[in-house]
Amino acid sequence: MAQHRIEFEGVDGQALAARLDTPVAEPKAWALFAHCFSCSKDIHAATRIARRLAEHGIGVLRFDFTGLGHSEGDFANTNFSTNIQDLLAAAEWLKEAHGGPQLLIGHSLGGAAAVVAGSQIDTVKAVVTIGAPGDADHVLNAFEDRLDEIEENGEAEVSLAGRPFKIKRQFIEDVRGAKVRDAAAALNKPLLVFHAPTDQIVGIENATRLFVAAKHPKSFVSLDTADHLLSAEQDANYVAEVTATWAERYIFEAGADYAIQKERGSREVLITETGAGRYENRVVIGDHQFIADEPVEVGGGGRGPDPYEYVTAGLGACTSMTIRMYANRKNWPLNSVAVRVTHEKDYADDCEHCEDGRKVDIFDRQITLTGDLSEEQRARLLEIADKCPVHRTLHEPVAVRTELV
Repeated sequence: MAQHRIEFEGVDGQALAARLDTPVAEPKAWALFAHCFSCSKDIHAATRIARRLAEHGIGVLRFDFTGLGHSEGDFANTNFSTNIQDLLAAAEWLKEAHGGPQLLIGHSLGGAAAVVAGSQIDTVKAVVTIGAPGDADHVLNAFEDRLDEIEENGEAEVSLAGRPFKIKRQFIEDVRGAKVRDAAAALNKPLLVFHAPTDQIVGIENATRLFVAAKHPKSFVSLDTADHLLSAEQDANYVAEVTATWAERYIFEAGADYAIQKERGSREVLITETGAGRYENRVVIGDHQFIADEPVEVGGGGRGPDPYEYVTAGLGACTSMTIRMYANRKNWPLNSVAVRVTHEKDYADDCEHCEDGRKVDIFDRQITLTGDLSEEQRARLLEIADKCPVHRTLHEPVAVRTELV
């Protein structure tokens, strides 16, 4: 995964700061992420979700709304409507640069903005909200004790997440006039609603309002014990994993029209460091992406199989496929194949070099065949297992040619 700092022009001409999280291969689709009220693009939830989506082949643009984070402008002069305009400006930049977004994701008030903006962005094929309010004026609860002062004096300084912000009367009037549930009803695009039943900032009843207002296809996922900001890494990662799986049927095909796809049929294996851990690497094989890592006990992050486990998996998968191909060709009643493989370095029973301390790689393979097979058929399939191409490769001399490029 790579990260790029960019800027684009907001609704009033200010420079809006953004980050572009890109997969190691060409993205299958693009997502646009709108952060929570008074937050920034660099909040943990946004960063973690963007990183995980990139691992699934989805590029992500996340930006700071006007007056927040590293973006120019005065936050006091912004409101819900200007947030939507910033969101549309971000979508326009992403469309011109990469043909997206196909997926629109919003967190908290950013989720409400995503619902309203979703129908106005022609490239968007699906929308995701995380802890979003059913009405934009829900955000007023964060400084309810200062509303009278703002109404009377036109503005007041409030504390949001421990930081001072100036809120003007026009902000209050704007959010009160927003029609988020009407926008959900008119969205006419697939909607995925994430919400934690224990959310203390935006109650779970907001998810109900959004979900009921929206038309199918729509989905709801409970975040169980997560907090509003998805402070725990596992909660943000879960949101990203579910989003990637849910959105696959809606956005990947759409994104193929815009993204430069990796050449079909190419089986080159590309390995790059993700930068997320000491040994963590991204494995790209054609359109498929995986993580390789070392176990925690040897200094890795444990976020994926280690290199030997990939080799072991290759042997097991090849064994199963070879048995299946042979049984199908013979029309034998093989219902299923299961292969268990373990790997270790040890002295083989017939080791010729045991005296000089050299060990060999040993793969223990156990095969389970189910079906109304005769003993002769089972014995033959066991023989066929040894003929799988990966098995034969491991037994043949192997040459690895290496060059520095």
